[in-house]
Amino acid sequence: MSDTPTAARPETAGVVNPPVIILIEPQLGDNIGKAARAMLNCGLVDLRLVRPRDGWPNERATANASGADIVIDNAKVFDREEDALADLNRIYVTTARTRDAVKPVFTPRGLGPEMRANIGKGEKIGVMFGPERTGVRNEHIAMADAVVTVPLNPGFTSLNLAQAVLLIGYEWWQAGVDVPDYQMMMNDSFPATHDEVERMFVHLEHELDEAGFFRVEAKRPAMERNIRNIFNRIGLTHQEVQTIRGMIVAMRGGKYKPKQN
Repeated sequence: MSDTPTAARPETAGVVNPPVIILIEPQLGDNIGKAARAMLNCGLVDLRLVRPRDGWPNERATANASGADIVIDNAKVFDREEDALADLNRIYVTTARTRDAVKPVFTPRGLGPEMRANIGKGEKIGVMFGPERTGVRNEHIAMADAVVTVPLNPGFTSLNLAQAVLLIGYEWWQAGVDVPDYQMMMNDSFPATHDEVERMFVHLEHELDEAGFFRVEAKRPAMERNIRNIFNRIGLTHQEVQTIRGMIVAMRGGKYKPKQN
């Protein structure tokens, strides 16, 4: 997760009309820029600003967007919330506080699939964020179809604007991509074959035997199993097997010459 900007591309995970982000009375250009950066991280490109305090365009916003120029350059400014929301079919509003209105309440994780399902029906949707200092007001909640609340430490739920945008954007993006929760980064290597690992074990056990490691013969089978379990849990690569065999030979003062296939 580098801070070095990369070439920005408006990838939207195959979605024609990704969610619109609406910032109500954003106070600092810095925060708008950071929110724009978080948007483009998650394939969101439609930014709408309602009465930005420091005016628009804003140099600080551009600087803090860190290359998310497509979001900043195409941002639209409105004097009224009603105009910013006019073309949307469904609106979600983010808030950390419980309000009196009876509304459906989503977490960001629940909102991601919800937004994708509604967009799949042809709806155009938006997520509304309030001013940094106060958050949304009751009239904003009244404009929305549902509320989004992030389940955080009840003793401290405060988020800055970019954090809030990123949480919503991240769950939106994750709901549309198929990325495994875990994978092994192999780089240019590849898994060792069973034969390579078995030859390494035979080599290692021979050298351990020569060094007197298996002093109690009755315990030898269990010790050998334990050694094999240690290495088998790792999931050795071809290069790692070669390195281990080289280490074994080096400890004997020799030089390992891997078998040529």
